[in-house]
Amino acid sequence: AMTGMLNVLLDINQIEAGVVQPEPIDFVLNDLFSRMRDEFTYQAQAQHLELRVRACALRVHSDPRLLEQMVRNLLANAMKYTRTGRILLACRRTGAKMRLEVWDTGIGIAGDELHAIFDEFHQIDNAARERSKGLGLGLSIVQRLGALLDHDIGVRSKLGKGSVFSIEIPLATHLAASAVAGLPEQQREAATTGKVIIVEDDLDVRDLLEQLLKAGGHRVREAANGMAALALVAKGAIRPDLVLADYNLPGALDGLEVVEKMRNALNHPLPGIILTGDISKATQARIAGSDCVLLSKPVKAQELTAAIEALLKKDEASFTLPSSDPTATSDAVIIVVDDDEDVRMSIRDVLEADGHVVEDFPDAETYLASYRSDREGCLLLDAGLPGIGGIELLGRLQEVGSPMPTIMLTGSSDLTLAISAMKAGACDFIEKPASRDALMESIARALALSRDASMAHDLEEKASRLVAQLTPRQHEIMGLVLAGHPSKNIAADLGVSQRTVENHRAAIMHTMDAKSLPELARRALAADRKGPPVHR
Repeated sequence: AMTGMLNVLLDINQIEAGVVQPEPIDFVLNDLFSRMRDEFTYQAQAQHLELRVRACALRVHSDPRLLEQMVRNLLANAMKYTRTGRILLACRRTGAKMRLEVWDTGIGIAGDELHAIFDEFHQIDNAARERSKGLGLGLSIVQRLGALLDHDIGVRSKLGKGSVFSIEIPLATHLAASAVAGLPEQQREAATTGKVIIVEDDLDVRDLLEQLLKAGGHRVREAANGMAALALVAKGAIRPDLVLADYNLPGALDGLEVVEKMRNALNHPLPGIILTGDISKATQARIAGSDCVLLSKPVKAQELTAAIEALLKKDEASFTLPSSDPTATSDAVIIVVDDDEDVRMSIRDVLEADGHVVEDFPDAETYLASYRSDREGCLLLDAGLPGIGGIELLGRLQEVGSPMPTIMLTGSSDLTLAISAMKAGACDFIEKPASRDALMESIARALALSRDASMAHDLEEKASRLVAQLTPRQHEIMGLVLAGHPSKNIAADLGVSQRTVENHRAAIMHTMDAKSLPELARRALAADRKGPPVHR
């Protein structure tokens, strides 16, 4: 790789002189992407950056050697100017062309420098001309090679937020790729990757399946039995796009029952592949009737990958890339701080699939080390962090005047902690495990608050008007309910019947227009921030 880079550096004049001649052919981009992943992963890890390379089965028409040099230079440039966060290499089809894109969360580029960055020896943030930061030729070479190959080069950036560089490449006339051989013709271009959960009790087989799927670009979680797999889904460790299960599993559930229960839990017709050595007609008929694909053991790797690709429908919304329209690109970043990696990745998957930019941290200390007061967006904060806890971190952020709205992630039914968090300054809270709808609704509220400060005042005004409609007795009971007291204890303390308390609770929920206790807590606390209510 270094030899190739040096050769192009030395031959930059030959590009202008016409000595370097392109030799375009049809080829699959995924091979190039795999080499870039292998080449830059170590450097990314050394810089504590996250490098994501999205598998791309599209077939393009270009010079693979020169295109690879262009991509290498763009990734090297992203590495150079990204101090924290992530770098993404991905592709998307745009009509008769494919747009290859390199995203970063680096220092960004001012608008008046966007064109100058392609000049020879031009460097941002290197006034001292430190040799360790390169010579400033990488982007110049990208532009010259792009002109030579007739590939349009694009760039858009937000200062302090990051940049996106793109290369537009013609699609091959024949899109069928050997990398996806075995798929129906109409599905070859649509081959994609997804999140797969493997349910297999044989450790060796499970490990081999995991290695095979990860090598194909899939995100994989594995479980030794049905209950363990369902537990992963229940706690949000993965929202699978496909289940790959052995038919005969230990415990109470077989592979078909695991698929059925996951479909019910997710309320989604989840694709399933069942692996079995049972060739009886009864078993095959049962699998066929379950809307699952049957593959007999031992299964060939090519047969398995072809079946997975056929089941994973093309869904361009699954790309983590926001809109390519610069005016539609959001400045907001959603920051997730949670010590549970499964939770972080699950939330990240959901938010990135919706087009949001996400950063995640395992603890408060790591987040504080990279804290910036100029960020726009919102913060998802686990209340039970080790070390500096969630509420303590929220307090520190409040002290420095952090403008970012904070959503507290709490344990199930931990209403007292949630209320403490909101009193400490959180704008909202979500109980784990959170549904996708609840998460997205809370995020939308927080982002709206970050853009419009007057919205918080409006919400407080509305909540205050609702609380003012409560009788003094209802207001008293609402306070006891939100403090975590059961109806039986409230009745004993107030000297009334439990039925009376239940009637008051129902009336309170109706008056406050709340469908759940968390929603009641949000409205009550918003009213408290507005000021004491006037009771009727």
